[in-house]
Amino acid sequence: MDPICDDLEAETAALTSVVGALTEEQWRAPTVAEGWDSHETVLHLGAADWLAHLTLTDPATFATVQARMSSGEASLNELGGNDVKELSGSELWQWFLKGRTAMVDALRQLGPKDRLAWIGPEIGARSMATGRLMETWTHSHDLADTFGVDYPQTDRLRNIAHLGAVTRDFSYVNQGLTPPSDPVRLELTGPSGDVWAWGPEDAANRVTATAYEFCVVLTRRKPLADSAVHTEGPLASEWMEIAQPWIEPPRISDVA
Repeated sequence: MDPICDDLEAETAALTSVVGALTEEQWRAPTVAEGWDSHETVLHLGAADWLAHLTLTDPATFATVQARMSSGEASLNELGGNDVKELSGSELWQWFLKGRTAMVDALRQLGPKDRLAWIGPEIGARSMATGRLMETWTHSHDLADTFGVDYPQTDRLRNIAHLGAVTRDFSYVNQGLTPPSDPVRLELTGPSGDVWAWGPEDAANRVTATAYEFCVVLTRRKPLADSAVHTEGPLASEWMEIAQPWIEPPRISDVA
């Protein structure tokens, strides 16, 4: 688990470079993600970390909280309580960092394939860590774009791209559709210039892009039509139109 946890900590450091010096006014300013300000964005990340830490350390309590969420009694952003919502931006950031450290420390104690209860079906420990990295990267971009900060492109994107590749079938299930049986070849060029590939080389349907472009489409931050992702074959373009590796109705303006 150490490599993915190291990457998650590095992504946390990259987010720190975006929000570490925000003023209180900026913490409460709207972001490019419609309906979300910076404070609520970090609260959302921290609440998800809290929930992850709960399933890692106290599965029984997690089951109770999950039942409340499933019944509509509580939403994710309410899990921290009103006290967290009322924290200043700098106080919220310290709350987030404390929770992030606790979650990562707990993840490091597991094997990559250890199964964990989560929102929806069970999930492997490595997949959980990758999901937290993906969400951190996605929201970091929302914040960086809001404040005009250049966000680094690194080979940590491979984690997110892999999650996208292995959840292709899930993208269909999430839409209430039956996943097609024919494969899609995914070829991405990483920031370091390496080519990463998934799927058979002779597949008739292919997706080709930089890792960055693929990931911004995957995380619903850019429509396929506005991206530099190249598709060959109807199944490739179909997948990219609905690709989404998390459970909720896919809308391009939504925050994951």
